[in-house]
Amino acid sequence: MINEQSLQYYLNQAQKLEKKSNSKQIKIGIISSYTINGLAETLQVKCAVNDVNCRYYVGAYNQYSQEIISKDSGLYKFNPDVVFLLLDTRSLFGNVFYDSYSLNLEERKLFVKEKFEEIENLINHFSKNFNSKLIVSNFTIPSYSSFGINETKQDYGFHEMILSLNSKLNLLFREKNNVYIFDFNSFSSKHGQKNIFNYKNFLFGDIQIDFDYIPYLAHELQSYINAFLGITKKCIVLDLDNTLWGGIIGEDGFEKIQLGPQPPGNAYYEFQKFLKALKQRGIILAINSKNNLEDALKVIREHPYMILQEEDFSCLKINWQDKVKNLKEISKELNIGLDGIVFFDDDKINCEYVNVTLPQVKVVNLSGDPSFFPEILQNMNDFESLKITNEDLKRTQMYSEQIKRDELKDSSISLNDFLKNLAIKIIIKKSDNFLTPRISQLTLKTNQFNLTTKRYQEEDIHRLTNDPNFIVGCAQVKDKFGDSGITGVFIVNKQNSDEWHLDSFLLSCRIMGREIEKSLIAYVIDEAKKNNVKKIIAEYIPTQKNKPSENFLSECGFLKYDDKWIYDVSNSLKLPEFLSVKVENE
Repeated sequence: MINEQSLQYYLNQAQKLEKKSNSKQIKIGIISSYTINGLAETLQVKCAVNDVNCRYYVGAYNQYSQEIISKDSGLYKFNPDVVFLLLDTRSLFGNVFYDSYSLNLEERKLFVKEKFEEIENLINHFSKNFNSKLIVSNFTIPSYSSFGINETKQDYGFHEMILSLNSKLNLLFREKNNVYIFDFNSFSSKHGQKNIFNYKNFLFGDIQIDFDYIPYLAHELQSYINAFLGITKKCIVLDLDNTLWGGIIGEDGFEKIQLGPQPPGNAYYEFQKFLKALKQRGIILAINSKNNLEDALKVIREHPYMILQEEDFSCLKINWQDKVKNLKEISKELNIGLDGIVFFDDDKINCEYVNVTLPQVKVVNLSGDPSFFPEILQNMNDFESLKITNEDLKRTQMYSEQIKRDELKDSSISLNDFLKNLAIKIIIKKSDNFLTPRISQLTLKTNQFNLTTKRYQEEDIHRLTNDPNFIVGCAQVKDKFGDSGITGVFIVNKQNSDEWHLDSFLLSCRIMGREIEKSLIAYVIDEAKKNNVKKIIAEYIPTQKNKPSENFLSECGFLKYDDKWIYDVSNSLKLPEFLSVKVENE
């Protein structure tokens, strides 16, 4: 098991936190059916590590229903961004927890139905009255059963009652954008109910999670905060020797490296399986290794137990350059920030060098026992997102297509020649239920070409889409090498009939440099003309990362007045000839 800091450590650190202007802010609410001391402070410290200022509200003991229902509650007044609703099986089931045998089959089914409806009504009330994400814990299946050894012989026994309730919760909230289920039952299994639940603490003050395990719970819950704020790592960069396989290929040779289903190579074999799963989920994989290229490629291409194949890696840096230089080149070639990279290496010196030189990169030291590599990866919460989109699933393919574009660019006489040969096709679409998750994701994650860096959750995009005073649109980009998916977003506030305000305008870094952004702003201008709008007002709000969009408005003919940019709609914006634009559903 991965070791955590003690709860006391986090309580001490919370007292030392300086009040400063962090780049991101979040307000969290914690309401529960049991005592949960120290969780809020731990989350606050963990958020501060990610440069997030976390403010919190903790509801009174076992007052979660009142906190949600009463508009005079502290939770309402606090107006949180994220609420954690932590419930326990004992409180919900009452005496049935101890003597479920006293109910017959139909009564047990009715009991679960009633409890489910109780939770459903409470959460529906929350959804109607709060503009917040709600994370609800499911219910632990205790090792205890009043049926004893006959539990498995029962039709709808005690354990099945809880399983049924958990399953109903999953199904109910699967399609809700603002409600997520935290699998507390899996958390309990992972760490062991015997460790988490201490009867002495429970009897003393209804403390259902041992203080030693509060930091582990905070780690799990932080995944939701990271996803909410778009703090997600995009790329895993891997060393090779003693990382993806055991041994040193240049010294041990092809036949003697450790990799396969049997010890000692099975630790690396298992590690690669989990890496493959992350890649299939949309996480980019790259290699940064000091090695002879031919030797390393021979293993990747020919070893019978190599799970990760050459096509699974979006970038290969196998050379004798220092690893910092390679990481910078990987960042540039993939067009992702260094803060989006996690670097795995078994060499302590390399790890420390990257830590000191590139502090934006998260470094994972794999110098220990390789048996723990899969567990280290499984316990990381750096790759979470609120929803996995089609673009996520095709990300590696998209980067492979980008390599082909770069090759075409290098062989082209001029930039214009390159762009013309790409055969770019842009499809502009209005937002709908299908597109909402991807549009929200882009607002949360896009930093470089983003005029205002406003962040919108799915429910926000859904609300704006259905508001007649707004236009929420996006662009799908294709070319001769493939489909880049939804990669551009614009949101227009058209409440004023004479002037429209450009609320948000952003473009994925993957397609920057092809003048695609001009087709989106041209569409907005054309729509304004159709509606007899006189001017479009826009803003550029500078951040540490969005300098690539600094000159966009002036290049498109916007004129600056004080802190605003204004476009005279009587003018037209001419698009480059190499862009083919289609407006869908018009």
